[in-house]
Amino acid sequence: MQLYAIIRRDGWTGGPELEAAAARSTTVGDDEMSDDIRWIRSYVLSEEAGGLGTVCIYEASSPEKIREHADRADLPVTEIIPIADTVVVRSDPA
Repeated sequence: MQLYAIIRRDGWTGGPELEAAAARSTTVGDDEMSDDIRWIRSYVLSEEAGGLGTVCIYEASSPEKIREHADRADLPVTEIIPIADTVVVRSDPA
């Protein structure tokens, strides 16, 4: 599987809506598509318009499977970018 960054711009109005989306994503990914997609982590973005977006890191068998997962979980997808390499300078802050 390949690593991808998925950008989801202005997808949510607040925390509860984002939490519900995360639950749907987990259910679809773990229960229905575990051979094709694996959620690694997400960074929540404060969007200029006041909503929330995310940059999500996934392992997936293809960009098409990422879009299928997003459709099944009712998630926005602005852009899918293959990750060429990882450079860790410091661990993510807690």
